[in-house]
Amino acid sequence: MPRPAPRAHPGMMGDVRGAGRDQADGHTHANVTGGWLRPAVFGMMDGLVSNFALIAGVAGGVSGAGGEVRTVVLAGLAGLAAGAFSMAAGEYTSVASQAELAKAELAVERRALMRSPQREQDELTRVYTDRGVDVDLARQVVRQLSQHPDRILVVHAREELGVDPGDLPAPMTAAAVSFLAFAIGAVWPLIPYLLGASSLLPSLIISLVGMFLAGAMVSRVTTRSWWWTGTRQLLLGATAAALTYAVGTLVGTGIS
Repeated sequence: MPRPAPRAHPGMMGDVRGAGRDQADGHTHANVTGGWLRPAVFGMMDGLVSNFALIAGVAGGVSGAGGEVRTVVLAGLAGLAAGAFSMAAGEYTSVASQAELAKAELAVERRALMRSPQREQDELTRVYTDRGVDVDLARQVVRQLSQHPDRILVVHAREELGVDPGDLPAPMTAAAVSFLAFAIGAVWPLIPYLLGASSLLPSLIISLVGMFLAGAMVSRVTTRSWWWTGTRQLLLGATAAALTYAVGTLVGTGIS
């Protein structure tokens, strides 16, 4: 039964089907979905940039009032916790909804296969013929596949819905990965303060290094070079932090 295919969540549906490299034709293909690497890297990057920007903004705001390190650290820890829990909750809800939608559509497809098997065979035949397969060959393939109810459901799900019944996203896994990735990124700019630093400069230095490294990792799921993606993320993250620092300074001056 043709219907719009649900959008696959990044890093979920592609974990199995896109994992590794395809060597069936004697050549390799990059993992175009990125598997879990993409959401993990971007979650880490989000935590690093957003929390360093928060720390920079608070540091700019309190610098005129004595630069209270405890205030900066408290803000950074609060930003880490709030961001990580928010990311986990949002990811869980998003992935759970995606999985529930996919299961509901699979149930519809299963009922259709039971009630109107011939119509479903005709639909799948048209799918193959539209891709250039000879009509007689397409009918023969569909008839053979239809002899196995479980297999034909998988084929219909992949062709019509764009999902694999055996590879539906796991909400708890998605939430855990998002939480950990964001927390790792968010704690990075806090490390100098936790080790006794009393100014923003050490946090700035290691945060810029972290932004470059996180950006360079993105090259694993793109065609760009590591130095290009690293530099791009460094400039974007530094700009966000600079603007937040400026806002914090202006606000801090106004309320001091």
